[in-house]
Amino acid sequence: GSLSAAYSLLQGEVCNMINKKYSEFLPSMESAEDLVSKVDGLASNIDLLKAGIENEVQRDLNVAIAEFTELKQQLEQDALVLSVLKKLQEFDTAIKHYNTALLEKKYVAAAQQLEKARSSLKTLESRKGFELKILKALGMELTVQTQNMLYHLGEEWQKLAVWKLPPSKESSSLESAVHSELHLHTVPSEEEGISGPPVASVLQAFAVLGELHARLKVFGQLLLKYILKPLILFPSLQLLPEEQSDVFILRFKSEQPNLDHSSPMEVFYKIQLVFEVLHKYLLNVPLQQPAEEEHRVTFAELLGDMIWEELSDCLIQNCLVNSIPTNSSKLGQYIEVIKSTEEFEKALKNMRFLKGDTTDLLEYARNVNSHFANKKCQDVIVAARNLMTSEIHNTVKITPDSSVALPRLPDPMAGDHLKPGKPSELPQNDTVTLGNETKLSQYTFSLPTCRISSSVEKLMELTYQTLLEATASTDQCCIQLFYSVRNIFQLFYDVVPTYHKENLQKLPQLAAIHHNNCMYIAHHLLTLGHQFRYRLTNILCDGAATFVDLVPGFRRLGMECFLAQMRVQKGEILERLSSARNFSNMDDEENYCAANKAIRQVLHQLKRLGKVWQDVLPVTVYCKAMGTLLNTALSEIVTRIAALEDISAEDADRLYSLCRTMVEEGPQVFTPLPEEDQNKKYQEEVPVYVQKWMTFKELMIILQANLQEIVDQWADGKGPLAAEFTAAEVKSLIRALFQNTERRAAALAKIK
Repeated sequence: GSLSAAYSLLQGEVCNMINKKYSEFLPSMESAEDLVSKVDGLASNIDLLKAGIENEVQRDLNVAIAEFTELKQQLEQDALVLSVLKKLQEFDTAIKHYNTALLEKKYVAAAQQLEKARSSLKTLESRKGFELKILKALGMELTVQTQNMLYHLGEEWQKLAVWKLPPSKESSSLESAVHSELHLHTVPSEEEGISGPPVASVLQAFAVLGELHARLKVFGQLLLKYILKPLILFPSLQLLPEEQSDVFILRFKSEQPNLDHSSPMEVFYKIQLVFEVLHKYLLNVPLQQPAEEEHRVTFAELLGDMIWEELSDCLIQNCLVNSIPTNSSKLGQYIEVIKSTEEFEKALKNMRFLKGDTTDLLEYARNVNSHFANKKCQDVIVAARNLMTSEIHNTVKITPDSSVALPRLPDPMAGDHLKPGKPSELPQNDTVTLGNETKLSQYTFSLPTCRISSSVEKLMELTYQTLLEATASTDQCCIQLFYSVRNIFQLFYDVVPTYHKENLQKLPQLAAIHHNNCMYIAHHLLTLGHQFRYRLTNILCDGAATFVDLVPGFRRLGMECFLAQMRVQKGEILERLSSARNFSNMDDEENYCAANKAIRQVLHQLKRLGKVWQDVLPVTVYCKAMGTLLNTALSEIVTRIAALEDISAEDADRLYSLCRTMVEEGPQVFTPLPEEDQNKKYQEEVPVYVQKWMTFKELMIILQANLQEIVDQWADGKGPLAAEFTAAEVKSLIRALFQNTERRAAALAKIK
């Protein structure tokens, strides 16, 4: 019951609450509905307004925009037309002012007006989409007026600087230089109006028109070709400047020169005089008018830029190079050249022909030590090569008594470089005493008497002089000169055998002389470095100053050449003996004649060699060489005869006769000395130099001996015959010479 009452009570409270909330909600909902109806009305009005704007206002706005765009385009077109008309007016005004200025000969103003007209025309031509047919006509008019202006300026320029050149196109001769003149009609006149436009006006007008560089370049080339270079190249050429009332003339005259080359001081003076004239009468004007004094660029500076490189090269190659001393003792005097070079460059800089940082000539002159070394080395190598390529057959005689042209060198402990003195000479009769009292002749280490090429003697003198020069030079120069001397010998090693190759192969005398030349050089190379080692720079004193390493090469070079010639001569001897028909059947007259002819040809060859080598080769070398060749002939004859299987009595007699000819006339080819009576000694010593001489003599004995004599000569293998022939060779000869008998068999039995 209580639950029902509670439930009822609760239900009543809920209903009261709901009624209360509903009564509060109802007015709110009504106001909201009212607001919705108002919004719907406003939206309807907006739609009506939007429809009105789209239909009426937008159409009016589009019309306004179209009108504005059209007006804007019209304005732009009018502005373009106006600017074009303005430029056309500027062009026309410029051309009118140009014509007026040209008539009044105000060339700079006229040129400037032309440039204004050109600028206006370029502006007109640059406007895209706006092309006028008149522009082409204006361009042609501008071109015509420009050419007209250049023509007038050219005429004026030719009047100002007049060249009078020789008709010949050859410009490098002294004669053509003498006939060249430059007339400068730029001398200021008392009446400036009558004298015509000044040179500044003409040149500045050229500059405005962009034609100045070409005009000055032509002028500069003429100046170099006909004035500046001839003054450098020809010492006899002298300037004759002449000033008249309205013209300054540069002409030349030729005088007999004292030297082949002018001194740099003389050349600098002449060149400076030319530039002073140009500076005073032609080019000392600014490039632009007006110009500040400090920063102005003058025409002299432009011309200098164009010609200085070529001019300085010419001055260096044809003037300064020739002034470099050839002797280190004259290097101290070169300070005058350096000073004059410095003054010359300074003068050109003051006249604005040179820029402040240009020092080409001065740098070259100050570097004289290096140039001296290079020039000296070059001169030495050229002189050496000329000697190497000269004729070998012009000879001089070298003897142990010959006074070698050695400089008198100071004591190694001396501190100062001494000047070269007279050639040192050893006392003729001095001997060197050793510790054990054994005495050596002064000639012990001398070169034997022989003939060498005079060019080689001069070559050695050149090397000694060069090394002596090195002792008095700076360290760098000393090193260069020392290695130049080494290069001389290397050059000889490479050049002479190649340059004279054909003659050395064909001519025995030249081969002998070349052999002597190489031995002579090797002989000097042994001591050459030692003689100078204490006088050269410290860098070379520590064992580097030597030539000993070149000695084996030179000895080998001489020997190989001579041995090659010996092989050629041996080949000719063997070839001649090959026509002797093996010395067989000498009873046949034809065979005997052939053998006799071969013997005679060999002897003739040997006599000819003996003559061409006479007084050329050292006696010992001569005797060895002739002995070797004679030995070749004898050995070949012995081999051929020993190989015969049958020798009749008549054959033996004739073979003996041929051999006797060789024995009698063979020693006569030994003529090492021109004096006949002095050659007998060497002819008697033939067995010393001819290895097969005794063999040949024994063969001759066999050809004439009987069996018993041959056995006696053999003497059981202890006789002279056994010393020269083997048992088999003797037996072969016995079988060929004697018939097969019991006596022959008995003799053969004893040969063993």
